[in-house]
This record gives sequence, C-alpha cells and structure tokens, in this order.
Amino acid sequence: MYDKDHGLYIAHCSSGPLSIVGKMANRHGLIAGATGTGKTVTLQVMAESFCQAGVPCFMADMKGDLSGISQAGKMSGFIEKRLPEFFPADHSASDIDHLDKPYAEDKGNGRWSMANGQSIQFQSCPVRFFDVYGEQGHPMRATVSQMGPQLLSRLLGLNETQDGVLNIVFRVADERGLMILDLKDLRSMLDYVSQHAKEYTSTYGNVSSASVGAIQRALLQLEAQGADKFFGEPSFDIHDLMTTVPDAFSPGQKGVMNVLAADKLMMQPKLYSTFLLWLLSELYSTLPEVGDLPLPKLVFFFDEAHMLFTDTSKALLDKIEQVIRLIRSKGVGIYFITQSPTDIPENILGQLGNRVQHALRAYTPKDQKAVKAAADTFRANPAFKTDEAIMQLETGEALVSFLDEKGAPTMVERAKVLFPLSQIGAITEGQRLDIIKQSRIYGKYDTPVDRESAYEILTKEATELALQEEADKLEKADKKTKEKEEKAKPGIMSKVVKAVMTAVTSTLATILGAWVSDKVSGKKTKSRTSAKEKMVKNATSAATRTITKELTRDILGNLK
Repeated sequence: MYDKDHGLYIAHCSSGPLSIVGKMANRHGLIAGATGTGKTVTLQVMAESFCQAGVPCFMADMKGDLSGISQAGKMSGFIEKRLPEFFPADHSASDIDHLDKPYAEDKGNGRWSMANGQSIQFQSCPVRFFDVYGEQGHPMRATVSQMGPQLLSRLLGLNETQDGVLNIVFRVADERGLMILDLKDLRSMLDYVSQHAKEYTSTYGNVSSASVGAIQRALLQLEAQGADKFFGEPSFDIHDLMTTVPDAFSPGQKGVMNVLAADKLMMQPKLYSTFLLWLLSELYSTLPEVGDLPLPKLVFFFDEAHMLFTDTSKALLDKIEQVIRLIRSKGVGIYFITQSPTDIPENILGQLGNRVQHALRAYTPKDQKAVKAAADTFRANPAFKTDEAIMQLETGEALVSFLDEKGAPTMVERAKVLFPLSQIGAITEGQRLDIIKQSRIYGKYDTPVDRESAYEILTKEATELALQEEADKLEKADKKTKEKEEKAKPGIMSKVVKAVMTAVTSTLATILGAWVSDKVSGKKTKSRTSAKEKMVKNATSAATRTITKELTRDILGNLK
C-alpha cells in the first residue's frame, strides 16, 4: 500500500515497515523464490503500491491470478490470520475494544478499522487487459521492421550465417524503401533477395538458397505458433501503457495496471521473452531522458525472467544489459520475477537494487550453491544467517532489502509481505470482457490493417515482369514465324521470270520441232510470225498471267 507516512509500503519486519524509496524505485528490483512461496502475491502488493502512488505498471499474468487486481479485495480467513502481523492490538487507541475481533468494517464500504486506530481500505486498481493473440485482451502488435533483425533472429533461432542473410534482407528493404510489416512481407523479401542473390553478393556477401530456405522454414514454425497475429498493424503505442485515472479514495491519481494475458504465450518461451524484450527496447528508444524522479513513470514486471536469458546470444545479452542500465534515466523501473537469483546474469543482477527473496529449497548440491549465491547478494544482518534464513522462510515471508535515500542497499531484514487490498485470484470471463469494453482504447487495436508494403509491391512487380516477358516472348515468336514464312514464300518477280522462261523454252521447242519436221519432210512451213516475235509474245502473255494470278491471290488472302 502507499501513503505519505510509509511511502511504497511492501513488507513489515520486527523494526517496522519496509518501503521502497520512491526516487529509488527506478533502480530496478528482483522478486525471487521457489514455486508456491508467494512471489505472485508480492508482485501484486508491489503493483498495488505503485498504482496508489500514481505509477502505471506493466505485468505478465502467467496463470490468470493477477487479473484479480481489477477487483476490490474482501476480508477473508487468510487476511484475518495476518492482521496481527501488521496491526498489533492497541486497545488504548481504539474505540472498538468491546468487539470480539480487533477490527470492524465501516458501513460495508470495504474500509476496516483496526484495534490500534489504523485502518485498511480494500480497493481495486484500474486495469487494461492485453493479449498478443487478441483473445483475452486488447491485441498487441508490432511490425517486423520494429522488431528488427537482432530480436527476430533470436525468435527464429537462426545461426550466425542465417542471421547475416536476415540482416541483408532488412538492408535491401531499407534501400528500396519497402516496408516489412508482417510475415508475408518478410517472406516476399526473402524470395526477392534469393532471386537477385548475384546482384547483392558482391556488396553484402553470399546469400545462399540454403540459408534462405532455413529462414523460411523457421517462419513457417513461427506462424504455426500463432505469431502471425502479433506481427502487423496497427502497431502498439507504448504511451498507452503510461496512463493514470482519478483515485476514488484520495485527491490524487491512480496508475493503470496493464496486464498481459500470458498463459498461452508462455507456452512459446522465445515468443514471450522476445516480445517483452521488444517492448523494453521500444520504451528505451521512445521515452525522453528525465533523470531521477520522485516516482517512476512506469514500472515493468518481467515474470519468468529466466526465459529472457535462455539461448540468448552474447550480442543480445549486451544489448539487454545496456537497456536495463540506461532505461532508469527514462523513468522506468524493471522488476524481474524468477525462482533463483542465479537465473539472472551477474552483470544484470548487480543492477537490481530492490530485492525480495522468498524461500529456496536445497535438496541437491546445486540447490545449496544457489542458496549461498542468493544469500551473498544481500548486505548481511548480524541478527541471523542469511543462507539459513532463506531455507526457513514460510509462505508470505521473505528476506527484504531496498535501496535507501542515498542509493545504498539496506541491511537485509526477515519480513512479512503485506496482503493485497485487491482480490487474490482470477476473475470471471464476464468481468474481464466488461473491463475490456469499458477501456478507453477499446477498438483501437482490434481490427488489423493491411496496407501496401513489401509483399504487395514485389507481387505487383513480379506480375508486371511476367506479363512483359510473356509479351516479349510472343512478339519474338510472331516475328520468327513471319520471317520463316517470308523466306519460304517466293516473290512475284521470281514467279514472273519462271513463267517467262517456261514460255520462251516452250516456244523455242515448238519452233525447233517445226524446223526439224520441215527438214525431214522437205517441206517449208509458212509462218507470218517470226520466231523472235513468237517468243516475245508468249513470254509477255505468261508474265501477264502470272502477275495477274499472284496479285489476285494476295488481294483475296488479305480479305480473309
């Protein structure tokens, strides 16, 4: 809970309340502990405190439990048992000491007065539900270009060579001004670069068909996991995470709790962790520098944090470390939730100043080593041995160390974490649907937008090229056919010459035959026409007939 006296009040120890200092809340934090030791409730208590202080939060809901933060809590047997831990009886300060129980409800408004004069107000937090798949909340999308080749390579599980090819694809898309918005755009770009590999090899290096094929297969697997619903437009605006609303119980504002339904998403660990990495990167690249504020602008809870660092390249780990180190100057605090501090790389673990360590169990030598490593991360308290205390903690109990006003870690304390003022446990589907429909951003991301991008442009270019090639092919074939026909078809002049020669030859044969006959018979045939005249006459007639015949044929042929 949050109030002026205690600030971000999270837990209570023998020496009093343990609170996160507001201006140190952006120095990040860690909630660790074995399964069933109370990590989720601690996360809920922290989120409530930030909410009441006017700080928006983002958190992944792995089991649906955190959805209860949207409903006001109620007095229960669990809370009754814990009341004396936080509100010890002080009958001299109470006007309800005549009651059997050391507390009483004020007119059924969710406010309870304690025997020591203090009170608690059960209340809900304003909530927005999100879901990458768009089933249990507002859809959250990013374009492939926004994700970038480095995160996408991790998501696809590419090797170094394939990662290089993917970077070439993004570079070519940038040079050509082609937007890669969704997975079909990326598929089109891969196909385009593969077809034009020779053009780009000399500039960017080898683009093998095997690498392109491996990336295409990885994309197919990603689509089978439903990731195609995540990539596209409208892309998510991170400013929608940083919203406040009026507080019904005080003059101030409450920070909106942005709850990501992750029960289905966590079944795909790489998609889950890469999505949250993208979100962190967007926050880092988009938000302005603000330095250390009295309170953060946003708190980001990263549950199942070990997924973030599994199968992650050295280059990406360096980027994560850089983002975590520098994002605090943007007013963002990051809190990792995991089973053991050893799940977090040392160079990142060293930047997590506010820590809550729930119980760890040491059943194996490896477990014992993890317990000792967890104990060594705290500033020792002479009142107890940290490593022994870690194994003795009960559910809801934790070792707590927050940064003080000067940024130094406080001595570790064995403490009881507060109970939530909102509902513990999941809400109904009807309640979730009502909250979604009442949200200010309802409908903003619901309808996918598929505008012209790489896929459409490259498809159009390929279609136009195919049509042009087909037209060129037909034109060449037609030209070839005509040339062949022309070559095979004799000209009119050649036909005329042939006809003339035939006529002359026939005439000469006739004259020669007559001459031989005269010689044999001794007679002399009288003819009015000389041999020369006959040949000219017959040749002219033959030429005329041939020309007339060919011209008539051509005219009739053109009329068909």
